Amino acid sequence: MPVSPIRYLVFDVESFTDAPLAAQVRYPEETRNGQTPDEAVKKWKEQLIADTGKDFIPYSFQIPTCVVLAKISENFELLDIAAMSEVSLRPPEIVERFWRGWERYGRPTFVTFNGRSFDIPLMELAAFRYGIPIPGWFSPLARNYDQPRSRFNQSAHIDLQDIFTNFGTTRFSGGLNLAANLIGKPGKMNVQGNMIDEMHSAGKFQEIEDYCRCDVLDTYFVFLRTRVLLGYLSLAEEQKLVEKTKKWIEEKAETNFSCQLYLQKWGNWENPWIRHSPENVPTSLSQETSQRSESSMP
Repeated sequence: MPVSPIRYLVFDVESFTDAPLAAQVRYPEETRNGQTPDEAVKKWKEQLIADTGKDFIPYSFQIPTCVVLAKISENFELLDIAAMSEVSLRPPEIVERFWRGWERYGRPTFVTFNGRSFDIPLMELAAFRYGIPIPGWFSPLARNYDQPRSRFNQSAHIDLQDIFTNFGTTRFSGGLNLAANLIGKPGKMNVQGNMIDEMHSAGKFQEIEDYCRCDVLDTYFVFLRTRVLLGYLSLAEEQKLVEKTKKWIEEKAETNFSCQLYLQKWGNWENPWIRHSPENVPTSLSQETSQRSESSMP
């Protein structure tokens, strides 16, 4: 494995419905009788809304159109953010660069929000579709629990939703939007996932990428807070990383619209017990308890 300063890859995928495939598989008879792919997708979405209240087509009928990755160091510092769509809008190239990049960076740990149910299987299926070998990810000869795809192998993939749900034991209603808002970050703004089909058809590729970048930033900040939750970072260390990242975003905002958009909705998380600068945030539970006790003394 090559030595790389990148320890984690926080990423998000945006995709659009493969309308011809949906028409062929879901409505073969109607398609043979002249129903267009777009009509088939519209019909399916109407059926989904009636059945579930949501119109999102399953990932197995989706094609990646944008992948954004945040490169994170061993000490959880944001190093850079890259978008596959900056290189090419062709899905096969996006998928190829995604998996080859993971190999080139030394197989860093993927970090997602609900990526085990959507982003990862979408990219696996896309590799199947385009004939792209990814034996390092499947590792078929490794022991089951050592394989990167193993559900509980968090050295290969950390799905933040798994942390909140104890690997599906409970439901986390609100998703990334809620988790981001709990720590003062923007969450969902003007775009929702179910809008990507229409945006893709309209050629709004830059808007899709901007939306994806903001989701990745939200995911990164949620990732930082989970590192506090699990004991890898103190609260003070996390807050310093947040401030450092904000300065990075401010610098990028001079030329990057998604960073401008993110800053417009930026919110600062306030420690409910200590309302001072990050330097005064407790580094441990015992210190915080002590400070709270002292502040309550007569």
